[in-house]
Amino acid sequence: MKILHIISSANPLGGGPIEGIKQLASVNASHGHRIEVATLDDPDAAYVKSFPFPIYALGPGYFKYRFSPRLAPWLNAHIAEYDVVIINGLWQYHSFAAWRALRHKSTPYVIFTHGMLDPWFKRTYPLKHLKKLLYWPWGEYRVLRDANAALFTCEEERMLARQSFRLYHCKEIVVNYGTAGPRGRCVDTFYRQFPDLARKRLAIFVSRLHVKKGCDLLIRAFAKVLATANDWHLLICGPDQVGLQAELQALASDLGISSRITWTGMVSGDLKWGALQASEIFVLPSHQENFGIVVAEALACALPVLISNKVNIWREVLEDGAGLVADDTFEGTCAMLEKWSDLSLGAREAVRVNTRPCFERRFEIQSAARNLITVLDKVCAAPRA
Repeated sequence: MKILHIISSANPLGGGPIEGIKQLASVNASHGHRIEVATLDDPDAAYVKSFPFPIYALGPGYFKYRFSPRLAPWLNAHIAEYDVVIINGLWQYHSFAAWRALRHKSTPYVIFTHGMLDPWFKRTYPLKHLKKLLYWPWGEYRVLRDANAALFTCEEERMLARQSFRLYHCKEIVVNYGTAGPRGRCVDTFYRQFPDLARKRLAIFVSRLHVKKGCDLLIRAFAKVLATANDWHLLICGPDQVGLQAELQALASDLGISSRITWTGMVSGDLKWGALQASEIFVLPSHQENFGIVVAEALACALPVLISNKVNIWREVLEDGAGLVADDTFEGTCAMLEKWSDLSLGAREAVRVNTRPCFERRFEIQSAARNLITVLDKVCAAPRA
């Protein structure tokens, strides 16, 4: 099967969606499928030149909408070469351009919404939602309506997507989603770069720095609950895309815990795996999280996860006893840290033992890739409406 992924950008700073494409593509390619990617990136971008699969950078995209006049003509010229197209994400030009090119073609397409229909955005950014309301009927609504399937990575995401817009119609399918685990122990790689942390109990946050991730909640809760113990240290790993780090560092300074936090910036490869393996707990008090590939990565490292109930896979984590869950509030985040701190060594170990089986059963990439191909096979076999 020849599959085309369309996504706004292949920039790794974009987080989960592009990482998910690379992980799925790696497994699918190993089973004989050909995976290619079309984006609205500048062809000269370094991450385009180093991308591990064939990529067509049809940008640069202009404005926040990332409009590019090159994408739709390219799709019209080449779409017949593919068996199926996967659109990744909404609200930028790539999804609408793909719909324009595909709506009258025989090539089927599916769309991963990647949590972009979560009502959290509606509540948090009402003015932006008003603009989306004006765009929705002639834009993304039609992209979803005419797709052979709208793919959701968990049941929670599927249910939440129905709450943002009254006009809503699509063929919903929940698919497995996941990631690959580390290939071995990478702790030495991490300690070589951060030797002062070798004897610390690490609480780690891995994600881009954004208001929806609850970074401020974590810093305030750490200051109240764990900073009183000298052996605890907070490790914040992630790119600062919106200029939030200075504000967070000022908060840490006001709380008197600047020396208890290490800011690594974006981590990847063995350094990321080493950071996870060196930590005692992973903490993500996010206000909105579609799936959370980093949560699955933490579980793959046998790391207990402390997450909010706005991370859409929280039910699976709680059911498997692989971590703790609370509200996405200061009180909820404090409660998780306090509960973990109060657990006996045996109880902590019991949680840790549950983490890797949770990952293998629910989020391991091989299973997710097989499941996606099964869905795509059915889509390709069905007549195009």
